[in-house]
Amino acid sequence: MAVMEKRLKNWAIFVIVIMLVGIVLTGCGSSTGGSKKEVVNIMNWSEYLPEHLIEQFEEETGIKVNYSEISSNEEMIAKLNVSGGEFDLAVPSTYFIEVLINQDKLEKINKENIPNLKYIGKDYLGWDFDPNDDYSLPYMWGTEVIVVNEELVDEDIEVKSYKDLFNPYFKDSLVILDDPRTMLGAMLSMLGYSSNSTNEKEIVAAGEELKKLKPNIKVYDSDNAKNLLISNEVKAGVVYGAEAALAMRENPNIKVIIPEDFLSLWQDNFVIPKGAKNKENAEKFINFIFDPKVSKDITLDHPYVNPNEEAMTLLPDEIRQEIEMTVGEGIDHPKAAHAIDVGESLQTYDRVWSEIKQ
Repeated sequence: MAVMEKRLKNWAIFVIVIMLVGIVLTGCGSSTGGSKKEVVNIMNWSEYLPEHLIEQFEEETGIKVNYSEISSNEEMIAKLNVSGGEFDLAVPSTYFIEVLINQDKLEKINKENIPNLKYIGKDYLGWDFDPNDDYSLPYMWGTEVIVVNEELVDEDIEVKSYKDLFNPYFKDSLVILDDPRTMLGAMLSMLGYSSNSTNEKEIVAAGEELKKLKPNIKVYDSDNAKNLLISNEVKAGVVYGAEAALAMRENPNIKVIIPEDFLSLWQDNFVIPKGAKNKENAEKFINFIFDPKVSKDITLDHPYVNPNEEAMTLLPDEIRQEIEMTVGEGIDHPKAAHAIDVGESLQTYDRVWSEIKQ
């Protein structure tokens, strides 16, 4: 009986040893070949970041970039609302950032992880809704301008303002931004109201005014307006400054006009959505973009005003001149305005815009 007990005891010890060895081997495997790959999930506007810079970041850091593109702030916010922490970094415009902060939908950015922040100009920091830049940091700044193809437009047709685009001469020949705040803001300004009005009657009146432009509108396009201009598919339009500059590179007949009656200004900022699973990787990406040499490459391909002052000094003179042409007086323009949060009135803007596009 004693011998049997001894054999059973030895067998039990053997089984335990085998189990322990298996656990150790499993642990070793998960710490090498089975390790989880570092990632960062980014949502940004289309035509806004050169592909080679994403590849460069991946090579330098070993962090895989999953990159999603959107075409409007509304689309970005809708995706963030249903993503459940899927995105680690997004690039909304400032007036939407105010909403996200108020709704507690953003993480605080650890600026200690972003030493290249020192290259960002103070004029682009410290917005009223985020005075200490805790939740957002600048990506790009710009304007929305009028463009005319002088090859297609008769010399006696004068275009200096949004009002001039209502000329029946432009029937079915305009491309305009697919953006309610820009286009309704322009109409509000034309009517003598604030481009950030929260008065429903004023917003509706702006919509009625914009409906008068519909016979002249051929395309609503915020993504690739430059291609329509380059290919002579439209005579004129309202586009982002960089789209205008890129169109001029390809088609010398394109002329930029800073509208007299309204100049829309904007700034897009990096934000880290609440619950981001790869927050430090997002901060690494921001710091990478803030490297002046990297940031310069963005502006070479997408000539917006770059808040990275050091990057701007690295640009060729002709690129800086392109940008200056699309900015004009900028913030000093008498009718210049940034869009701001209009609260619940945003629903009115969206409703009126939907009616216009029907």
